[in-house]
Amino acid sequence: MNCLTEILNTKRDEVAKLKNRFSINSFKDMEFFHTQSLNFYDKVKNSKDISIIAEIKKASPSKGIIRKNFNHIDIANSYFALPVNGISILTDKNYFQGDINYLNEIARIKQTALLRKDFIIDSIQVYESKANGADLILLICEALSKEEIKDLTGIAIGLGLEVLLELHSLNQLEKIDFELNKIIGANNRNLESFKVDLSVTQNISSYLPENILLVSESGLSRKEDIDYIRNAGADTILVGEHLMRSDNIENKLAELKSWCTEKPGHLNDFKL
Repeated sequence: MNCLTEILNTKRDEVAKLKNRFSINSFKDMEFFHTQSLNFYDKVKNSKDISIIAEIKKASPSKGIIRKNFNHIDIANSYFALPVNGISILTDKNYFQGDINYLNEIARIKQTALLRKDFIIDSIQVYESKANGADLILLICEALSKEEIKDLTGIAIGLGLEVLLELHSLNQLEKIDFELNKIIGANNRNLESFKVDLSVTQNISSYLPENILLVSESGLSRKEDIDYIRNAGADTILVGEHLMRSDNIENKLAELKSWCTEKPGHLNDFKL
C-alpha cells in the first residue's frame, strides 16, 4: 500500500466523522461562507513573472517535522509582507500536522488568495473549505475518478471557489476537462518513491491548452530550477519546504521572488 492509499483510507474515516459533526447547512451559517472569494486565475494568468504560492507546512509523511519553530500566523504575515500571489495552507492533521483552524485564522487577516491543501474526496469538505475562508481548494487526480473531479469542481465553482487540480503523471490527463479545470498543478514528486523530477512539469505542460494556468509543485529550491520550469511553460510555482526550512523566511522568499521576476529592473525591488 503506497502513501496516498494509506492517507485516503484515513481521510474516509475523517470524512465520516466530519459528517457526524456538521451538515452542509451548518457550514452555510458560518462567517466566511457568504464572503466573496479572492480570485487567483485572473490575477496571475497574464503576468510576465512566475507567480508564487507560498506554503505553510509544519511536517510531511516523508520528511517528518519540517519547521519546529512553527507559528502559522507569523508565517502568513511574512508572506503577506512581500507579498506572494497565494498562500497554501496544509489542513491535514494526521500526516502533515495541519489544522482547518489555521485556514480560518489566516482568513481573518488575509490579503491574498488562500489555498486549502488537503485530500478532498467529498463534497462536505468543499463546503467546509468555503466556510473556513478558502479561496481555492486542491483536488488530486490520483485520489479521484474523472466523475469525482467533475462533481467536486462543479460544487467548488458553485460556491465561488477556484480549484487547483494536481497530477503527478501524464496518465492522469484523460481525467481532466480543461473547459472546467483551468488551474493545473504538475507535482514533480513521485507518489511512491518521493523522488523529485522537474521534467514532470515539462512533460505535462506540452499537453495543456493555451488558456491553462500551470503550477509547478515540489523540488524548487534553486534559481536553476525556476529557470527550468519557466522554460517548460509554468506560470506559477508552489513552494513549501524551501521556505519552511529557512531561518529567515522573509529573506528566502525575497530571493525566490527575484528568481521569478522576468524583468531585471525588478531585482532591485527586493532586499536580500
